[in-house]
This record gives sequence, structure tokens and C-alpha cells, in this order.
Amino acid sequence: MTKESIQKILIEFNLNVSSLNWTPLTSGLINDTYLVTEENGQQYILQKINIQVFKNAGILMDNIQFALPVLKADDYSQITFLNTTAGTNHLIQDNDFWRMMTYIPNSTTYNTTTQTSTAFEAGRIIGKFHQLLQYSDTTLFNDTLPKFHNLDFRTQEFQEALQNTNAQKKEIAHIAIKKAQSFLKELQYLNASILPVRICHNDTKLNNILFSKSTKKALCLIDLDTIMKGYFFYDFGDAIRTVVNHAPEDEQNHELINFDESLFKAFVDGLAANSSFLTAADKDSLPLGAVYMPFIHGLRALTDYLNNNKYYKVTYENQNLDRCSSLFNFAEKALKKKDFMAAYIAKVLV
Repeated sequence: MTKESIQKILIEFNLNVSSLNWTPLTSGLINDTYLVTEENGQQYILQKINIQVFKNAGILMDNIQFALPVLKADDYSQITFLNTTAGTNHLIQDNDFWRMMTYIPNSTTYNTTTQTSTAFEAGRIIGKFHQLLQYSDTTLFNDTLPKFHNLDFRTQEFQEALQNTNAQKKEIAHIAIKKAQSFLKELQYLNASILPVRICHNDTKLNNILFSKSTKKALCLIDLDTIMKGYFFYDFGDAIRTVVNHAPEDEQNHELINFDESLFKAFVDGLAANSSFLTAADKDSLPLGAVYMPFIHGLRALTDYLNNNKYYKVTYENQNLDRCSSLFNFAEKALKKKDFMAAYIAKVLV
């Protein structure tokens, strides 16, 4: 983006461009994000939504606006979106979809952690998020990414990619392909039909939780693009895969991938502080949910690799395959901890 292009956008959000600086943030895999700073220190987050992924970004913003009024409490920081000169919460310009939100000061994120206090706070804030949204009218929320975590749908995508890819990619990915087929048999025992439908974040990896730099307390969940209907084990399992594993999700040295039991216990302890909304069926689904979510992310990465990297941003050709292999490795480790998880959940989430 040129300086003039960014300035043109910022003017539409009622900002004085002469007093602004902006810096690209590169951690996201989907959207383009900029940190915007005024001379007085006030900061904002400017994002260009990837409309190739979110094909109806208007629905995405509607879902967020339905959720935001209740996502506030003494122990949950509220995110605010800026309106444009036209009074809307987004801007469509040159076929791009933009939005701007306030930046919560003195805050930070973590990609991974070794601290039980951080794991505890992650569990607490995810529980708080669901506690605040538990009475929301689910019929108001539309699916921005239909069948996002649906195993049957992701399996069909995988099978189609497998049929359409070339022989070389199949050979390079043959170990991951075999593991995918094995996991699909194991996960058939997770029966989502008995679970209550909830409004979920659907992308609760650790770096989508904002923490206070000073108190180290979790403040809120960010990156709200995937707020829509789902099951609680989606958010539980997605958090577990990044909270209890010290390695990044595309770690190539699988000896560094681990399932830290102390971090798992701390996360569940934190969740227990805001867990009254959970049903018995919810709780029973959580151990296998901690296997399901890293697997389904790994399956999506494998599918994207077979489809020539159309969805996730990559910095090298086989990065999606590395993501897949790492995620499958963690899913294998989580599967071995299923009984441990079930016992601790039954003990703490009463």
C-alpha cells in the first residue's frame, strides 16, 4: 500500500492524517493489519479484510456488532470500532474492505507460553467470553465461513484436493495423508449432535488473547472475524493446541512439540472460574475436542498444500505441509493424554 492510499482510507475514518504514523503488523495469516499511531499516543488497528476468504465481510461485521455490546465487564475489556464519515463501521474502497478499531493500550499477545499464570488467564478469559455470550440469540448470527470446523466438510475438501493434486505432492505428503486417514477414524466418536449450539470465537489460539503488559491479566479476545455458531469444544480445543505446546504450529523439529500437563491444568483451573454455562455433555466433549481442533487445522493446512497454497499465507513452498505435520504431531500427543484430560476436567469443572 502506498502512503497516499493509506491516507485516503484514514481520512474516511475521520482521522487527521497529518498527525498519524502507521506500521504493518505481519503476524496474521489472513488479513492485512496496520498499527496506526497519533502524535498524542492514541493508537488504532486498521485492517483490510481478505475478501477471498471472507466473501461476505458485511455479515462478518454484523456478527461482531451483535456480540460487542455484551462483550464487556469489569474483567473483560471492550473493543470499539470507528465509524466512517458515512456512519458505517467499515469502508469499501477500490474493491477492498477496511475497518478500524481502537487499540487497547499497554497490551500484548503471546504466540506460546511456558507460564502457568498465562495459561490460567487464557482459560479464564475464554470462559468469560462464553459466559458473557451465553444468552445471545444464535439466530442473529450468520456463518461467515460456512462449515468452518465441520469435519465432514473438511474431509470432503481433503478428498477432493487429494484427487486433484499432482503425484509429486502426494508423494511428498504421503505420511501426513496416511495420518489424516487414521485420525478420521478416531474422531468419529465425537458426537456433536448432543451438544448445545453456542456463539463461539472459533479461533482461540493463544495469540488471539490480549494481555495486560503490567498486570499480566488477560483482557479480552481479539480477531473476532470468526464469531458465529459452534460448539464449546471448538474454542477449548483450539486454545489447548497453542497454550500447552511450547512450539510454534509450523515447528519442523517435532521433538520440540509437547503437551505440558501443568499448563493444561492451569488452563482448566482458569476456565473453572467462568464455567457455570457448561453442560455435562460439553465437559465430556473436551478431551477429544483437544484432539479434534489441532487435527482439523492440520487437515486444512494439508488440503491447502495439496491445492497449491490458496488459503494461508506462506513464506516457502512446503510451509503448509510443515504446519500440518506439526499439528498432527500435537494431535497425536493430545490423543495419548485423553484419559489424563478427562480425569482433570471431571475433578475441576464440577
